[in-house]
Amino acid sequence: MTGASPAAPADGTLDHVVINVLRRMDEAAELFAALGFRITPRGHHSLGSINHLMMTTGPYLELVGIPETGAQRQDVLDSPFGLNGLVVASRDADATHARLAAVGLAAGPPVAFSRPVTVDGREEAARFRTVRVPADRFPAGRLYHCEHLTPDLVWRPEWLDHPNGFAGIDALTIESPAPEADAHLYAAASGAPAEAAGDVWTLRLGKTRIAIVPGPIARFAALALRFRGLDALEARAAVLPEATWVRHGPDTAELTLPAFGLHLPCRAAP
Repeated sequence: MTGASPAAPADGTLDHVVINVLRRMDEAAELFAALGFRITPRGHHSLGSINHLMMTTGPYLELVGIPETGAQRQDVLDSPFGLNGLVVASRDADATHARLAAVGLAAGPPVAFSRPVTVDGREEAARFRTVRVPADRFPAGRLYHCEHLTPDLVWRPEWLDHPNGFAGIDALTIESPAPEADAHLYAAASGAPAEAAGDVWTLRLGKTRIAIVPGPIARFAALALRFRGLDALEARAAVLPEATWVRHGPDTAELTLPAFGLHLPCRAAP
């Protein structure tokens, strides 16, 4: 099956968020699995990177890294360690490329790549086309658009049920020395309007809130996750020395993973 499907996010919404683990993929995958996330089998991109996904019915979380041997994907090697990829959904990479040029973001041409996926005992190729905005305009982290040519090989029902109840991505907080200027750039790149409330700027990619707040350096500072409940996650985090867990109430908590520089506010919601 090729082309768009109901499983793929709508154009201009959040597709996924990326955590760059560079050459520490084994450690990262083991940690997230121990926390109760259902990790997809390791993927090997034709561009020279490896990944694991943590899927929801909408936007998903991706661990990306570099293989020990073979091709080495330069944009991943050049990217900051930790939370650093904001990926906007595209239903047509060529149309997205044209739209970005029209708003003054001269992105590179769409790049096609793939990775093998085993489904029901047979090997298929999950295929994608991405459009990357100029990296120097977005110093907090990589921002790009992704068209899924085979969404049925990404949103698989067997990968949606997480032991810890992971259910969605609520918000990404981006710190910036110039939040107003950056908010307008993110709005132009995503096609979503930015609104100000005091010194905080907000835009929405589908149901996910992107908050751009004042900070001394540009960085992706926090990723807020949603779970069906927090007790299962708490039970796992409490026994892991790599995790710090602070429960604020029945429905809110904070998970910190210092080894990967991750601050993950958590909430319980249906």
